[in-house]
Amino acid sequence: MKIFALFIMLSFHQLDVLIYDSNTPGGQTFQMHANNPVNYQKMAEQPWDYIILQGQSQEPSFPFAQVNSQTLPYALQLADSAKAIQPCSQVNYFMTWGRQNGDPQWDSINTFDKMNTRLRDAYLRIADSADAAVSPVGVAWKYIRDNHPTINLYQQDGSHPSIEGSYLAACTFYTSLFHKSSLGSTYLPGIDPNTASILQQVASSIVLDSLSTWKLIHSDSTLQANASYSSIPGASVLSFSASANQDANFTWYFPDMTIETGPIIGFEYNLSTYQVMLIAEGLCDTDTVLIEVNNPGAGFSELGSMQWKWINPGQIDVYSSSILEIQAIDLLGKVLSTEREAIQNGTRLTFGPSTSFLRINTPNEATIIRVPYLLN
Repeated sequence: MKIFALFIMLSFHQLDVLIYDSNTPGGQTFQMHANNPVNYQKMAEQPWDYIILQGQSQEPSFPFAQVNSQTLPYALQLADSAKAIQPCSQVNYFMTWGRQNGDPQWDSINTFDKMNTRLRDAYLRIADSADAAVSPVGVAWKYIRDNHPTINLYQQDGSHPSIEGSYLAACTFYTSLFHKSSLGSTYLPGIDPNTASILQQVASSIVLDSLSTWKLIHSDSTLQANASYSSIPGASVLSFSASANQDANFTWYFPDMTIETGPIIGFEYNLSTYQVMLIAEGLCDTDTVLIEVNNPGAGFSELGSMQWKWINPGQIDVYSSSILEIQAIDLLGKVLSTEREAIQNGTRLTFGPSTSFLRINTPNEATIIRVPYLLN
């Protein structure tokens, strides 16, 4: 995973690869970040999976009108620029935490709870306006303070994080970005195992229990496709249609190895039950949909003097009174073992999943039937 961030984050992983860069001058507001050309240069350097944004720690907790005029426009400018520079990146805001005793300069944020609530609400509002996500570090912070008050998350200044606070932030980001629990990580940077386990559990639960609240959509699953089929009145062809939640190209793969493209196609196949695979390709990712087709009106196929019909995956009925031989053959031309059963007016052949072709010989002809690979 590749991340560019406007903040410092503790490196933390469980066998996951994190490639990152950052631009972290101290005390920077969103406006300062927006006016810093280094940020845009770094955004363009790699196809980042995530671009993470954070303003000065107090900034989003200021009065509503002030945030609207001095913070929100620049937070949106950064997000819009990130999306323009890296259309396949996901913008994520670092939801910070309130100071240990709030900020005494303003009554509205002069306690931790007041300040933390303002920060939470502001970052959610900013993320909603930017169509972006948040990593809810501040929410995890409050849970620890409320339920595990003996764990000190602050340095002596009552603002910056202790090693436990940094670890909690790292666990929250790990789960936010990878959508995996951090519980069980053996990376313990000087923290006793019991405390580390509590921090891992809280961070993971806060994120995973409310993914939709934090708007955390995994970067490789933003494209969602749907496929369906219907009969066409008066015709033996089925109509297949595809749709997606964003612009996409659609490719259909049918069991007789036919490939079709487009959102709406017609297909006729003499098999009562089979599978069709749709692959949707968007700008940044793909989605695969497999649908089961039930077409009880499917009839017989004819080749020369023979009729045949697929019965089940791995079974075919061949109707002819003069069959000399039926063979199952793999892609390398090897003849495979089969089971034959006499049926009325013909033969039922059962073959294995490696079969790619069936060869049917009669006194007058030899026929090759290609086996639908999705039925194997």
